[in-house]
Amino acid sequence: MRAVRLHDTGLAVEEIEVPTVHEGEALIRVQAAAITRDELTWPVDRLPAIPSYELSGVVAHVAPDVDDIEVGEEVFALTPFDRDGVAAEYAVVPAVVLAPRPMSLTDVESAALPMTGLTAWQGIFEHGALKEGERVRVLGANGGVGHLAVQLVQSRLAADDETPDLVFDTVGGDELTNAVGSGSRVVSIAEEADGATYFVVEPNRAQLVELGRRADAGGLTPAVDSVFSLEEAGAAFDRVGERGKQGKVVLRIGDD
Repeated sequence: MRAVRLHDTGLAVEEIEVPTVHEGEALIRVQAAAITRDELTWPVDRLPAIPSYELSGVVAHVAPDVDDIEVGEEVFALTPFDRDGVAAEYAVVPAVVLAPRPMSLTDVESAALPMTGLTAWQGIFEHGALKEGERVRVLGANGGVGHLAVQLVQSRLAADDETPDLVFDTVGGDELTNAVGSGSRVVSIAEEADGATYFVVEPNRAQLVELGRRADAGGLTPAVDSVFSLEEAGAAFDRVGERGKQGKVVLRIGDD
């Protein structure tokens, strides 16, 4: 199979063996894989490594102990960061992170949703503990995570002249500093700060199922900046680092 692999000399598209499925895992025929700024700095202690941790695809095989995912099922996922990623024609991932793909979205859009969508969900509802009747302000509302956060809470956004119960920060800097002193609960994904809860997103099937349900109901649409082929992975990562990017950069691997 073809796969993008990171070496200490850079990225290369290579022919490698299809990975073997072990206990608790599923083999996915990858249709699309989204990439993230700075992710090429994450696996430096285990090179060569396959990047990308967001996929949409089709289940090709499952381990004997996996009984809640079926071969042929269309799925999407955020995969764990401590193992090879999914920028390849096939990827082995823990079955527990896989969720049914929202059929109202394309494969490319489905791959663009997991990391940003789960980050927004976990920031607002898990770490932010937003309750019924409370108001929230999203800092960086036009960004990759921010635009999905706004869609999740659009009926509960705080007016400019009111103090929100929760501030969800995606930008850091002075805006975060000002929010910490405002009397609101503050959650940030941009930087650590006294008075704010900082977290890193984690895979979560149940939350991904809910995000997919909202997408299919017409209430959630991820922005896609650009789409590249597997062979164009180098250009795709260059685009991720450019200013003015709007939405996710996605590798299209299979037919959409």
